[in-house]
Amino acid sequence: MKNFLMGTVALIALGASVPAMAADLAARPYTKAPAYVAAPIYNWTGFYIGGHVGGAFGGNNGFAGVASNNNDGVFMGGVQGGYDYQFAPNWVFGIEANYSWTGNSSNNVVLGTTGYTYNSNLKGLGSVTGRVGYTWGPALLYVKGGYGFADLNQSLVGVPAIGVNTSKDGYTVGAGLEYLFTQNWSGKVEYQYYDFGKTTFSAAPLVAFGSSRNDEHTVKAGLNYRFNWGGPVVAKY
Repeated sequence: MKNFLMGTVALIALGASVPAMAADLAARPYTKAPAYVAAPIYNWTGFYIGGHVGGAFGGNNGFAGVASNNNDGVFMGGVQGGYDYQFAPNWVFGIEANYSWTGNSSNNVVLGTTGYTYNSNLKGLGSVTGRVGYTWGPALLYVKGGYGFADLNQSLVGVPAIGVNTSKDGYTVGAGLEYLFTQNWSGKVEYQYYDFGKTTFSAAPLVAFGSSRNDEHTVKAGLNYRFNWGGPVVAKY
C-alpha cells in the first residue's frame, strides 16, 4: 500500500511538471513560404541588327530556244536590321531592311546565230519589308513582304547595238521562324522570293527570243542582336 501511494504521488508530480517544461521551451519560429516567381514572357519589342548566310537560286526561266544557267545556286551573305512591336500577347508586327551580297552569278547566253551574247551578273539583293508573326514562348513564326531590288549588271555584245529592257526594282515575299535564345540574341531561318519582272530586247532580230523572267529564290540562316531595353515581361498573379 505504501508503494502504491508513493507511485501515485510521483505520477501526479510528473503531470504537473509537463506544462511548466513545455512553457520553458522556445516558441517555434514562423517560416514564410517562398515567393512564387513567375516565368518570364518573352518580349519581342525593340530594334535589332544582325547578319545572315545562305544561298540564292535563279528561277527556271530563260529566253526561248537558248540554254541558260540562271537557276544555278550561288552563295550569299549579308546584313539586316529592323524593329518589332509585340502588340498583343501572341502577335508581333515589324519592319526590316535587308541586303545580301551574292557570289559569282554571271550568266552568259549565246543568242542563236545572231552573233549576239547576253550577260547578266547579279551582285546583290536587297529589300525593305513589313512582317507579321505569331509567337509562343521564345519562338516566332512570321510572314513578310514588300519592296525588293537587285544590284544587277547586264550587257549585250553584238553589232549593231541593241537595247536591253529590264527592271532592278520589284517585290519580295517570304516566311521564316525566329527563336529567342536570350532576351538579346535570336536566330532565324528564312525563305525569301524576289521578282523583278522580265528582260526583253528592243529590236530585231532579238525580239524573236521573247523575254526572260528575273526572279530569285533565297534560303538563309541569320543571327540578330536585339536592343531590348524593356526586358522580359513577367506575368502577375
